[in-house]
Order: sequence, then structure tokens, then C-alpha cells
Amino acid sequence: MPVALALALLLGGCGRSPAPPAAADPAPARAVQALPPLVEDLERRTFDWFWELGNPDNGLVPDRWPTPSASSIAAVGFGLTAYGVGVERGWITRAEAVERTLATLRFFARAPQGPNASGAAGYRGFFYHFLDMDTGTRAGSNELSSVDTALLLGGVLFAQSYYDREDRKEAEIRRLAEKIYRRVDWTWMQARPPWIAMGWKPEEGMLKHDWQGYNEAILVYVLALGSPTHPVGTDAWQAWTSTYDRTWGTFYGQQHLSFPPLFGHQYSHIWIDFRGIQDDYMRRRGLDYFENSRRATYSQQAYATANPGGWAGYGKHVWGLTACDGPTDASFDYAGSTRLFHSYSARGAGIEYVLDDGTLAPTAAAGSIAFAPEIVIPAITAMHERYGRDIYGEYGFLDAFNPSFTFAGATLKHGRLTPSGWVDTDYLGIDQGPIVLMIENYRSGFVWEVMRRNPHIRRGLERAGFRGGWLQAAAAPAGAARSTGG
Repeated sequence: MPVALALALLLGGCGRSPAPPAAADPAPARAVQALPPLVEDLERRTFDWFWELGNPDNGLVPDRWPTPSASSIAAVGFGLTAYGVGVERGWITRAEAVERTLATLRFFARAPQGPNASGAAGYRGFFYHFLDMDTGTRAGSNELSSVDTALLLGGVLFAQSYYDREDRKEAEIRRLAEKIYRRVDWTWMQARPPWIAMGWKPEEGMLKHDWQGYNEAILVYVLALGSPTHPVGTDAWQAWTSTYDRTWGTFYGQQHLSFPPLFGHQYSHIWIDFRGIQDDYMRRRGLDYFENSRRATYSQQAYATANPGGWAGYGKHVWGLTACDGPTDASFDYAGSTRLFHSYSARGAGIEYVLDDGTLAPTAAAGSIAFAPEIVIPAITAMHERYGRDIYGEYGFLDAFNPSFTFAGATLKHGRLTPSGWVDTDYLGIDQGPIVLMIENYRSGFVWEVMRRNPHIRRGLERAGFRGGWLQAAAAPAGAARSTGG
């Protein structure tokens, strides 16, 4: 998602808050954490969203529900990973997960690729951001997306490493995963080398923007570096990190590499265990990307506690800004001034900008549970206790809510008005994914453990200059069975 946004609602400065408690030493071995019943329930309900709403014929997962939508390929990547969580938790059988995963990988391995504007699912190994749920071809005029393809590949490579048994169907999963990954032509996406472009459209060619700065595209560069067929040069990572200093600084008491919406601190961490491993940039700063995300989480909590915009409900236990739905695109008088509200937008609070219209997204906090459980679990609890009747449903937390938006008669783009303010009526796949998968990473480190065995992830990290921690350990023997799933 492009980060170039209007600096609307620039409400916050750089406040102060106490430093977070020191992080524990990274421990690659699984140390299972007990979850409060509510968090366990949230993980299960959010898993059910992927399992019950995914198309069993082709594995496509909707972008949102219950509003009818196309499939988001990023949501498919989250879903492929969530199925393994379901096996480990005993919510589905391994055989069921194998069938759904096979349907998904068979579709993506065989879906039509080509430069035509319609009738194709992708081109040069990349896939369109949104695909028709039934036909699997390009939906509308959306872009061939490098980052959404990377998020899809996170799930594809998870499947490759998780389904490791000497079984015909699991062997097919591994073969198809390799085929899908090898086909991606990362060097073609380098319209302005060594950068990687955000995407391509058949109508206009390469998009004008490249992935620069610190954001969710860490995974894009790691996968491009790890490719066995079309790898980018190591100068791509050097160029990527050369832009970091633009957003290094202190925001609400936390010195860190800033990216305002919290999804940028979550997505790549779902699949890559950054604890204790460092590239050259982070070595110079004396921390790792995991610690950086922990500081970003604390920074957002401190921002909400200070509440410079005077929004209703904000506080120590109710916080979280990220890309999410919102009520509408219009201005209203609130607390003595005219405020601009937004529908879907990349809300956030950081050094680059503050975009805050009082809309909170539960995924912002819940998806950060692995970084800072001591502040996230109280946030999950408080949001459920105060607003749960309106925002907690069949598949966990609805996408977003805004206690400040109480304007009767407003024309809404999403959601509805309640006595608690505006609440969304949709769940979004890209916001559901971090909830279920980061709860599991906090709970057991499961996804991280699986992905540490993937040779492509390891190769990409090593080519990017990462050293230390689990990367120094010997790679697990290929084909070593580990799952206890039934």
C-alpha cells in the first residue's frame, strides 16, 4: 500500500512516555504461553473466518465479509498459514488442511498468466491484488501487486515447509509451492533498479512508485533476494535500507524506525522471526526489527493515552491505528472544530504523519500481541468489555469502530451507527490475518518455527546481510517431520 498520504489531521507531536520493559532474550524453541479465555476465543473465531469463508474449490479468500467482494490474494496468504494453526490447535484435521491447501496451490499454479487486461490471474509470476472469487481472474482494473504477491507467497512457503510428510498429497503441496515461487520474475519488477516497483497494470505499465522507506515491504525484498530463479541483487536491500534514516527518530517516547500504521510493523513479522537477527542497519542502531516493532506498539499506546485530538474512548487500554475501514469521507464539527473523517484509509501515528479521525482498529493492537503482550492483552480485554456488544461477533472483532462519530443522518460508506458510535459491519481479511497468526506466534512461536526451516526465507535473509540468532544454527534436516496435528 502506498504510504504517500495527505497529512490530514496532523494532530500529534512527539510526546513522552516511559520506556517499555526490556524484551526477553529471544528463544527460538517453543515456549507455550497460556492465553486468557477471551484471547483464545478471538484466535478461534478469527481462524473460522478464513476456514468458513474461503472458497473450497479454488482456495480464494474474500477481501471482506459480509459485504460481497473479490478475493484478496494477501488474505489467501494469511489463510494458507492459518490452516496450519487450525491443525495444531485441533480445530481441523491435517487431512482437511491438506485438501484446502492443495486446492489453493493447484489454482495458483495453473491460473492463466499473461499481459492481457482481462481473463488472466497474473503475469510474470505475480498476481493481481484482487481476483474474482469464482473465476479467479482479475477483478476490475486493479494492479498486479508486488507486495500482495509477497503476502500470498508467505502462505505458499509456509505450506511448503509445514506439510513435510512423505505423503503423495503433501509432496504435491511442496512441489506446487516451489513452482509458484520460482515463477515470480522479481527482476522484471525492477523498473528503476535496484528498487522493486509497487506493481504493474496492462493499461499503463509499471506503477510510478517503488518500495522505499521502512514499511511492510521487508517481505518483498527478502523473497526477491531469496529467489532461486530471478533474484534481485544485494544492492536492492542496500538501497531499501538507505532510505531508513528519513523515518528514524523518537515519537511519543520511543526511539525507533517509524511507520505510522501498525500493519507495517506486523505483516513481515508474521512469517519471519526477527528476534535476535540483524542486518547492517539494525546492527548500527543496536536493536532488531522485532524490538523496533515493540517500540512502535508502545508509541501508539502512548499517543492514544495523550490523545492530542481529544477523541472519545482513547486511553491506556483503548488504542490502535492502522489501515482499516471508516465511516465516511466528509467533515463534521467535533469538539469545537471541523474534523475530516475518512472511509478506508491508512490511519496511523508516527514521524511521517498522523492520520487520526477517531477510528480504532482492533487488529492494530491484537496483531501486535507478540511484540508487547503486557499492553495488548489489556487492550483486547478493554475493547471487548466496553464495546464488545457492538464490535465482537461471529468471527471476532469487526474491522473498526469510532466512538467519536455519532452524527445522525450522516451518509455512511461503511458500517452503522450505534449508541457507542460508529461501528463497521465488515471483517477484512488483511486485518483478520495478523490477529490469528500473531496470537499463535505469541502463544507458541509456531509460524516462526515453521518458516525458520524454509530455505528460501533463510537465503533471502542471508543475502540481505542478516546474521546472528537462529540464522547461525544449523538448518533443520529436510523432510524432518514435526507436526503433531491429526
